[in-house]
Amino acid sequence: MTAVSPPGLTAQAGTSAAYLTGSWRTERPVYVNLLPPCSAACPAGEEIQAWLYQAQAGIDGYEDAWRVLTAENPLPAVMGRICYHPCQSACNRGALDETVGINAVERFLGDEAIRQGWAFTPPAMETGKTVLVVGSGPAGLSAAYHLRRAGHAVVIRESQEAAGGMLRFGIPAYRLPRDVLDAEIARLEDFGVRIETLSRVGDLEAEAARYDAVVLAVGAGVGAHVDIPAGHAAKVLNAVTLLREAAVGDKPMLGRRVAIYGGGNTAMDAARTAVRLGAEDAVVIYRRTRAQMPAHASEYRDAVDEGIRVKWLSTISEVEEGRVVIERMELDDDGRPQPTGQFDEVEADTVVLALGQETDLSVLDGASDIASERGTIVVDSKLMTGRPGVFAAGDAAPGDRTATVAIGQGKLAARSADAWLRGADFAAPPRVAAATYDRLNTWYYSDAPLQRRPELEAARRVSGFEEVVRGLSGDSALFEARRCMSCGNCFECDNCYGLCPDDVIVKLGPGKRYDIDYDYCKGCGICAAECPCGAISMVPEER
Repeated sequence: MTAVSPPGLTAQAGTSAAYLTGSWRTERPVYVNLLPPCSAACPAGEEIQAWLYQAQAGIDGYEDAWRVLTAENPLPAVMGRICYHPCQSACNRGALDETVGINAVERFLGDEAIRQGWAFTPPAMETGKTVLVVGSGPAGLSAAYHLRRAGHAVVIRESQEAAGGMLRFGIPAYRLPRDVLDAEIARLEDFGVRIETLSRVGDLEAEAARYDAVVLAVGAGVGAHVDIPAGHAAKVLNAVTLLREAAVGDKPMLGRRVAIYGGGNTAMDAARTAVRLGAEDAVVIYRRTRAQMPAHASEYRDAVDEGIRVKWLSTISEVEEGRVVIERMELDDDGRPQPTGQFDEVEADTVVLALGQETDLSVLDGASDIASERGTIVVDSKLMTGRPGVFAAGDAAPGDRTATVAIGQGKLAARSADAWLRGADFAAPPRVAAATYDRLNTWYYSDAPLQRRPELEAARRVSGFEEVVRGLSGDSALFEARRCMSCGNCFECDNCYGLCPDDVIVKLGPGKRYDIDYDYCKGCGICAAECPCGAISMVPEER
């Protein structure tokens, strides 16, 4: 029988047209590597799926997982405790049963690294360049780490008595134990990052002249000011001051009744700290509703569990000794709170203001070529300021004020500074298409409940600053890592290999995935339909 080529094709030996097989297809399967939604949502840019995959090997893979993780984020034990994990909110598994506990596995790996004494790999070569980082909060520590990885000498100047910024002086120890923070900072110092505490940068012009590049990572450690009529004997504190005093071991005299004005995470921390410092009654006064409250759900839930009360749609009108006058609010048609002219009183020995934080930009005094706007430093897309070689990151730069965003910005500032020092222009790799839930064949994934982290019972929490949320056991962390569905990326399950009716899938060996023999592939699409993780796409056949 003579083979007849389809119109427009010439039969050649060894081709699908010659074999009268693959030439029938209108689509062909191709293997793809897509962006998992967890990584797409991570402000720190972690390759989450990659380190979860390494962790699935258990004890033999934990160090490899930690090294993949810390290629992007040097503080996994810290961030595994305080990050609000937008990665989990984006996780595709949430549409199947429950999202993967990514944050809990990150913490487990970070804690395991501390227990095992794992260290960062020294840079392959030294560049001879020295970079100054101003500030040792999450942005500064991240920038210093990534600059050191690139082979630069790094000096951090910190105005406080210890490194960590708001990680140390703003986040209570019941959320972030100080020995964990100290251990991860010590690892950075062992890596070659020099940290000089009690060393404020007062003259940026003079300091910048001594270094090859500068990263400004001053945090938002100044409490926002608000004018509230207060009597002479009224006691009013700022939440930043309260949290700092508690962090360094001072015990401010708050009295039995404390009112906290604000609705963010800092307000929740201040209220929970007040209870631990001896307050018998702590009430949060917030001018909007629960649905409008900026505090994360977990922070609010924990506060309520510990007995904190909230007065919604209320604003402080006046503070007197022993009492607070509050005005009731109501929402207008646009959802904005409006005063009603109706007043109540709340008994309070101390009022704590938690109405936001500002960045101390005095470091810019005299630096006329570095501009600021609305409380942050003006930067370009690479986080460079108006002065070449000077970058800004974290609370000093525009963006959301979370520790995870600061970690990501510190990394971007470092990589931009490294490129600038090499006479190049940093360009982030292009983002690939997202691995959406509709691509997955979830039939292949068995039911696997989320491994929940144990928590200290509420009655014991308020007696001190013992850590509230505990870590996963090794078995639970392993189970949780294996719940990852590897969205959009082949994990060599052999489904395509076993189900192909024409045996055209070629195994290339462990870790090398597969190839497709298109001379015999009919384009039936079974491989793509049966791929659990959506790592095969059907594309139009080229003619």
